[in-house]
Amino acid sequence: MKYVILIPDGAADVPLDELDGKTPFEAASIPHTDRLANEGRQGTVATTPRGMPCGSDVCSMSLLGYDPAQYHTGRAPLEAAALGIDLGDHDWVFRVNLVTVIDQNMADHSAGHISDKEAHTLLNDFAARVDAPGMMLYPGVSYRNIMVDRDAERDWSEVATTPPHDIPGEPIRKHLPVGGQYAPLLQQLIAESQAVFADHEINLTRREMGELPATHLWPWGQGRRPAMPSFAEKYGLKGAMITAVDLLAGIASFIGWDRLDVPNQTSYHDTDYAAAGRHAIAALDTYDIVCVHVEAPDEAAHAADAATKVAAIEAIDAHIVGPVHQHLTERGDYRILYLPDHYTRVDTRRHDPTPVPFALCGKQVRGVLQHPFNENNAQAADLRIAHGHELMEYFLHSGLS
Repeated sequence: MKYVILIPDGAADVPLDELDGKTPFEAASIPHTDRLANEGRQGTVATTPRGMPCGSDVCSMSLLGYDPAQYHTGRAPLEAAALGIDLGDHDWVFRVNLVTVIDQNMADHSAGHISDKEAHTLLNDFAARVDAPGMMLYPGVSYRNIMVDRDAERDWSEVATTPPHDIPGEPIRKHLPVGGQYAPLLQQLIAESQAVFADHEINLTRREMGELPATHLWPWGQGRRPAMPSFAEKYGLKGAMITAVDLLAGIASFIGWDRLDVPNQTSYHDTDYAAAGRHAIAALDTYDIVCVHVEAPDEAAHAADAATKVAAIEAIDAHIVGPVHQHLTERGDYRILYLPDHYTRVDTRRHDPTPVPFALCGKQVRGVLQHPFNENNAQAADLRIAHGHELMEYFLHSGLS
């Protein structure tokens, strides 16, 4: 028995004026995804537990079968694991974005999707000029970076931080770190980054090229290293992850999955969708369960770009869903699960905790209604899972005993 999970990150949405009142799923041509829904079952699953933030860290942990209320300690430790950063028991880890602030409002959470080289230069220059004892900065991918506080005396549990992608267009003063004894330290780092980056040569060049500058560092998502049982211990299967995002790779690391090296994987619509599909198929010779995560729909929604979100959903369908499903049907016993981790709404540019649609297809999965895959049809189905982490057990074992 082989299992595949396909995650079009943030692909679920609401009807949009620019799509003639359709959601991106409804507007997209996705015959292979529709085939999953027609041959199997549609339903909805609540991947955001009550009282927890709606983010890919919480939602992806949930849909991979781990209760965030039990295992989630913060987003940043998950991403640190993907970068191979060794964490002590008392270390605190922050995700640090390079962002664009214009007129004191959060204009872009990614500094215009700044390049790795530019981001690394800015981060290294900031670290060289600013004295922050105990704090260590680690460059990541593009605007995504990590900061580790190795001062065991500091406790960040009472500090509230805000993901920058949750506050597009809003005044940053309303969302600066607050609470506890050490929030002023983070506020100071944000202010110092503004001073260091203001006239930096990279930003001068970006402005001349008509690109958004990286005006600030923005720390958020802090936590300590989690303790999680491996997927093999919990479910008895050997797994692998295909993703361009350190967050998903970090979760994979903590649950004992391998991250597969697939060329030309990015977080945007320029990713090589076909390569992800090919490598997923090849991985099924070695692994019991393979997960393919594609970030592009989420990034398009954060940019309020409905057309690119639709195009990303269509590319996932053509180059990943279709070939992978065809291979599985030719191979034999299988199950395939297709679902976004959360809604990312184009109209607000934010995540939304509405239960997400999913399609489940394969051995002993019998559907009643045959409708195209989309939010409305999934909501109309009779299969509703109230606790996201319980979906994995259903996916792996329902109807097989």
